[in-house]
Amino acid sequence: MESRHWPLFGLRVRTPRLELRMPTLEDLDALADLAYDGIHDPADMPFGFPWTDAAPDERARATMQYHWGQWSSWMPARWTLELAVRLDGTPVGLQGIGATDFAIVREVHSGSWLGRRFQGQGLGTEMRSAVLGLAFAGLAAEFATTSAFLDNYASLGVSRKLGYQPDGIERQARRGEPVTLQRLRLSRDQWEAGRTTPVEIEGLVGCLGFFGLPEPAASAEPAEPAAPAEAATPAAGSDESAG
Repeated sequence: MESRHWPLFGLRVRTPRLELRMPTLEDLDALADLAYDGIHDPADMPFGFPWTDAAPDERARATMQYHWGQWSSWMPARWTLELAVRLDGTPVGLQGIGATDFAIVREVHSGSWLGRRFQGQGLGTEMRSAVLGLAFAGLAAEFATTSAFLDNYASLGVSRKLGYQPDGIERQARRGEPVTLQRLRLSRDQWEAGRTTPVEIEGLVGCLGFFGLPEPAASAEPAEPAAPAEAATPAAGSDESAG
C-alpha cells in the first residue's frame, strides 16, 4: 500500500527474520485476529490500559480502530508509529515507538505485543531491536525508554538483553489493585555498545518531516550499518507482552 501524501506506508525496517511496516488493511485484519484469539494469559494483565479484558469481538474491532486513530491524530510534534511485525510475510504482532517534541528532546518510547503462538521464539527481542535501529540510526535519537510491570518478566528480560537501565518506578492501579511499574532507559552510547542485530531501513527519506525532522539535501537515505549476527536467545519478551 502506497500513498504520495502518506509516505510512511513505504517505510520498512528489516532484521534477519522480520519485516516491520505500517499495516495494510489486510495486516490489520490479521492483527485483529491475533487479538481476538488472545495475546496473554487472561489471569495476567501486562498493559497499563486493560484493553485485552474486553470480549474477543471488541478486542478485534478496537485493534483496527486504534490504528486508524493513531493515523488521524499524527502530528510531527506528537506521533506514534505502530508497525506490523511480519514473519515470513505473516503478521505476528505489533511494535510501536512514539515521541512528543522529538526534534527537541530526541527521545522515544516503545510498546509492543505478540500473538501467543509466536511467543517464546526470541521475536520480541528482534522486533524491539528493529525499532531501536530505526530510532537511533534512522532518526538520530539520543534515548529510548520503555516500561513494564514488575511481574512482566518477559518484557523486563528483553530490556535487560538490549542494555536498558532502570529509570525509576511508578505506582499504578491495575484491575483495582496497586502495582509497581518499572521504567527503563537506553542511551545511544549503550545501544551502540550492545547492539548485535543487523537492521536495514528502507523508505525513510520522504518521511522525516512526519517526525519533525528536516529532509536531507542529498538523496542518500539513512541506513543502519551492518552488525554481527544476533546470537541465539531463549524465550524473549516485548515491551508489554510476552515475546
